[in-house]
Amino acid sequence: MTPEILFYIIVAVIILDFLIEKVLDYLNAKHFDDPVPKELEDVYDEKEYKRSQDYKKERYRFGIITSSFSLLLILGFLFFDGFAAVNSIAESISGNSIIIALVFFGIIFFASDLLTLPFSWYSTFVIEEKYGFNKTTPKLFILDKLKGWALMIVVGGGILALIVWFYQWAGSNFWWYTWILVTVFTIFVNMFYAKLIVPLFNKQTPLPEGSLRSKIEEYAHKVGFKLDNIFVIDGSKRSTKANAYFSGFGKEKRITLYDTLINDLEEEEIVSVLAHEVGHYKKKHVIANLAAAIITTGFTLWLLSLFVGNPILSNALGVEEPSFHIGLIAFGILYSPISEITGLIMNYLSRKFEYQADNFARNTYDGEALISSLKKLSGSSLSNLTPHKAYVFVHYSHPTLLQRYKNLRGRD
Repeated sequence: MTPEILFYIIVAVIILDFLIEKVLDYLNAKHFDDPVPKELEDVYDEKEYKRSQDYKKERYRFGIITSSFSLLLILGFLFFDGFAAVNSIAESISGNSIIIALVFFGIIFFASDLLTLPFSWYSTFVIEEKYGFNKTTPKLFILDKLKGWALMIVVGGGILALIVWFYQWAGSNFWWYTWILVTVFTIFVNMFYAKLIVPLFNKQTPLPEGSLRSKIEEYAHKVGFKLDNIFVIDGSKRSTKANAYFSGFGKEKRITLYDTLINDLEEEEIVSVLAHEVGHYKKKHVIANLAAAIITTGFTLWLLSLFVGNPILSNALGVEEPSFHIGLIAFGILYSPISEITGLIMNYLSRKFEYQADNFARNTYDGEALISSLKKLSGSSLSNLTPHKAYVFVHYSHPTLLQRYKNLRGRD
């Protein structure tokens, strides 16, 4: 295969991926005006349903603009030898392969982030603001961006430097060492995410003593779930949307409730949401997801090791001298169809896990309270109650609200 043919294969993969996404988005949008299923008629009143439809349509139109811009950006970069130009800049700064890779990806990352920054700003301060979701201030938005950049430089840069070093040292066997590194890092982040990362962006406080904490502790004791860490996070400083999540394992496991969740739901409903999260732990979904991520990463790295040193990959992007970082870019684009397949599998498993966690909550606490909480959360976030089946199959990590309702009620 010649570099020219590979170049056009890369272009075809990018365009095909874009077209598939746009077809799915279009099919989903065609159902925005569908009547609400009778089981969910109490989620919205007529005025709120109209508002939810407007919100979905506006996000759909905005999505077309942002994805089209990204497509034109990457195609322009390919056809006008943008990767080769950035590589030349990086090589002019240093002759060290690690520094070249860091500078190369640094330029790509920051340029891309700055070019898409207006879209992120518009999404937050125009669309989300218009529908009453946004609570982020311009100052907080900028601080979040700067903190994200700092994390990317320190953590992302450190990991990338080690990976390039592994490649220089071990050649095609670098993937073993990289896999071990990524696995250790993934486990570490899963264990200590709430202690190390979350405090950089949010304030977490222990759930105070009172009726809600007593009910949570009583339920945890009933199902044999040792829970010492129940925290409330100030999610309301960025958005009115509510959430709850489980993180860590062993002594580091904790339940985190958004303050918006506590404000929006009754105590019985909050405990039912927590029962769902406990269900994930009891059913070992956390371990299963972690194992799946580690296996998928290993497979990807092994496949990368077979191709990354091939000069055709670098030549296809206009770079004559083969290098790890250029090969990584080309491989990443060519790998996207496989990534889509693994994504479909992971979403399918995730939906199965959600059903199991719902069933656990129903059997150990109160299915009706969980139904009520799901309806309230869907209504407050203006969720789509009538998504297209194909869109759900490809993109949804959770079953639809109607599917969860029927499952909790024991119906097909």
